Amino acid sequence: MKVFIEPENETKEIEFSGTVSELLKKLNINPETVIAAKNDELVPEDEELKDGDEVKLLAVISGG
Repeated sequence: MKVFIEPENETKEIEFSGTVSELLKKLNINPETVIAAKNDELVPEDEELKDGDEVKLLAVISGG
């Protein structure tokens, strides 16, 4: 699975099957800091991922 992590501007190739939430735990990423896209579509944290998916973890930006 190819995972692009926007906050670090880095792409990783990893073997993984599970939910978005489990992927974030594996990568040690706080789920409140990113939103996930699978194959260019936004997905919830309970979305199942397969090894062939392309995942992007996009930074959440808030202002005040």
